[in-house]
Amino acid sequence: MLDELVSIDRYAIDTEFHREKTYYPQLALVQISWGDRIALIDPLAIDTHRLGRLFESNALAVVHAAQQDLEVLKHSCGIAPRQIFDTQLSAGFLGYSTPSLSSLVQSEFKVLLPKADRLTDWLRRPLSPTQITYAASDVEYLLQLHDRLSERLIAQGRGEWAEQACEELRIRPYGPVDPTLAWLKIKEVRALRGRARGVAQSVAEWRERKAMASNIPPRRVISDMALLAIAQKMPNTESELLQSRGIEARQLGRNIIRELLDAVLQGVTRDQKAPINDSDDVDRDLRPAVTLISAWVSELARQHHIDVALLATRSDITALLRNQPEARLAHGWRAQIIGDDIKRLVSGQAGLSFDSRGGLRLLDTDPLARKAIEDQ
Repeated sequence: MLDELVSIDRYAIDTEFHREKTYYPQLALVQISWGDRIALIDPLAIDTHRLGRLFESNALAVVHAAQQDLEVLKHSCGIAPRQIFDTQLSAGFLGYSTPSLSSLVQSEFKVLLPKADRLTDWLRRPLSPTQITYAASDVEYLLQLHDRLSERLIAQGRGEWAEQACEELRIRPYGPVDPTLAWLKIKEVRALRGRARGVAQSVAEWRERKAMASNIPPRRVISDMALLAIAQKMPNTESELLQSRGIEARQLGRNIIRELLDAVLQGVTRDQKAPINDSDDVDRDLRPAVTLISAWVSELARQHHIDVALLATRSDITALLRNQPEARLAHGWRAQIIGDDIKRLVSGQAGLSFDSRGGLRLLDTDPLARKAIEDQ
């Protein structure tokens, strides 16, 4: 089968996996379609690294909502496909808003895909007929979707936009989080300040490393509630630690208690300058600009029939306003559609007004108004 696959131009691929009880995802099934054939590959029965031959080839992998699939394949096979076409992502350039595979197939082909229990156990063997039918349907229409969407994208001059977006997805960092940044995944931590935030950062880093080493979810090491309680209490002794909410003495051994107290001490003494991150607010004087620009993004997405989340997220806007070199709005098709205009808005070279239909439109500011802005 592999000899045949590495010689073709494209194939469709999907995966089934579990990650509820482990730190690293457990690959449970790989589905591949090419031509008029569909194969279900059991990763419990073969060495999945053999699929690396396919992923290293020049064949295009057609996928749907593939961010997690790419992570799973990289972890299980050691490599992910060299080039992809994501049907969900590409559909966003044609007016769809992050469609599910079933809704996209129904919209394009008037076909209802079989439903399955989302909590089904894909690691169970043998798979049931229902599971097999559902798994096969995940790749049955992907190649047809590739044909249909590609044709429309090219007709609308958006083929290169979709290619760029798919490549962004393919090369996006995925896999284990950097333990030093694990605290950013905990929303409530961002409200902490001073030494409490430092403790949260250190304890979150310790928890992440512990979870990785034991291959268990971080929350099974200690809960988010316990982590926040420790950050606020900043215990110095075992007794103080065990009084923290969410900490169960029977779940902690002597070594864990000692490691936690060491992490607290490191947090108390660490540099309190927290790194800038996408979830922190921009400078106070730019917050009104974020609100205004978000409205403009929504208007442009409506005008261009592009998924608003694909055009620009709040993180994209704040990255551009901070002049971060890697800001997505400063490069490629996003810069053409909106990034350059945002820079004009912030500099006072352009403004927004309502049109006669209640929509927003971009206007150049007149020279006198521009001078008044510059003189302020």
